[in-house]
Amino acid sequence: MTGRVVVIGVGNPLRGDDGVGPAAVEALRGRVPDGTVLAVSDGEPARMLDLWHGADAVVVVEALRARPCRPGALHTFTGAEAAGRTTGTASTHALGLGECLALAETLGRLPPKVVVHAVEVADVALGAGLGDAVRSALPELVDRVAASVRRTWEGD
Repeated sequence: MTGRVVVIGVGNPLRGDDGVGPAAVEALRGRVPDGTVLAVSDGEPARMLDLWHGADAVVVVEALRARPCRPGALHTFTGAEAAGRTTGTASTHALGLGECLALAETLGRLPPKVVVHAVEVADVALGAGLGDAVRSALPELVDRVAASVRRTWEGD
């Protein structure tokens, strides 16, 4: 593949488990092919659209609240699956990734390939660090994201 690949870690490192996206992006440095753009976002849709503008593939790393909650559980979705996952789950942000993807599609700014790696979180309180379950899941999450990026560069 000769296009642009962007990895976006969504979240706020000052809000407990919500910092998992930025933590994953930091851990990816040196583990993904050269030319991969690594970025952090608070999840605000306009900023997300700007970050992935012109990308052929986007990999999003996101915190996910689910009911019932299984902190540390990992999920991988296509963009279409992520856009449709609203029942029983919610983003940790005011507007979730599903709304962002729908907006991008409406505006004709949805990248050709979107993969979402999400980890279920428990505590998103201000000032807290990653909880034990999410911190323990971080290495596998980073491995999954790195593998997605490599597959994308290889044309899968």
